Amino acid sequence: MSDNSYEPAFDADSFMARYAAYQQRGAELNAANKLTLFTALSVAGITSVTVTFDGSGDSGQIESVAAKAGDVDATMPESEIEIATADFHRIEPERLTQPLAEAIETLAYAFLEETHGGWENNEGAYGEFVFDVAAGTISLDYNERIETSENYTHEF
Repeated sequence: MSDNSYEPAFDADSFMARYAAYQQRGAELNAANKLTLFTALSVAGITSVTVTFDGSGDSGQIESVAAKAGDVDATMPESEIEIATADFHRIEPERLTQPLAEAIETLAYAFLEETHGGWENNEGAYGEFVFDVAAGTISLDYNERIETSENYTHEF
């Protein structure tokens, strides 16, 4: 008698459940990282930070990180903070000790992944984050580049 049972090599339901758990861990860690970062920025007298990014052709990068103290440009302090990042393959987060500017970049990349995964692919996307320390908010102005083609064929 033959065995007609079939088990797929890839279990999509299991993968999607693991991916949803990974996304949830990431969102929770991003919220905690934001609080840690804003505390350090406040102590340093930084009132806002603007982060610009640009991506295309399957690569993307942070273009600049600019800090302000009130209306005056400010130098980002060299102080370090500990943040945590999610890893799809591990339940426990990876803990990183980074200078403030680098931690801001790490958090910006994490928020891009959370909201617009693949922002660097094809024509890519560009925009900016504004970290408003007093309001405790991070806003994202996101612009996605789209290339289209329309073709019409007629035969009469």
